[in-house]
Amino acid sequence: MTMSVSIETLESIMKAFNTHDLDAIMEFFTDDCTFDTSKGPEPHGQRLVGKAAVREGLAARFAAIPDVQYDADQHWTSGDLAVSEWLVHGTATDGTPVRARGCDHWEFRDEKIVRKDSYWKIVDA
Repeated sequence: MTMSVSIETLESIMKAFNTHDLDAIMEFFTDDCTFDTSKGPEPHGQRLVGKAAVREGLAARFAAIPDVQYDADQHWTSGDLAVSEWLVHGTATDGTPVRARGCDHWEFRDEKIVRKDSYWKIVDA
């Protein structure tokens, strides 16, 4: 039986992202999950398929922006679908500051993430 995702689950996911705890983050994902990144070679970004690929992609994000944080968050749910809206900020390893609004579209199956589709605003100076 499929269960509805809760706001509390989304808040727990956000907390795991903000502590950069890959083990905790990956506990929320199914083995057959996908993650469509904000940037990549296709209109959907780069699609990471499977738990190992998603973990590797998230580890690369934390390595590229070691102090990355997501806050000013809001969450909405509808059954097994959810949206999280946030402000991402930090400093890239080359010294470039990062500050952009973004959101994740989530799909859940049995209270686990089966699809994460991420969007960031393009910030032009």
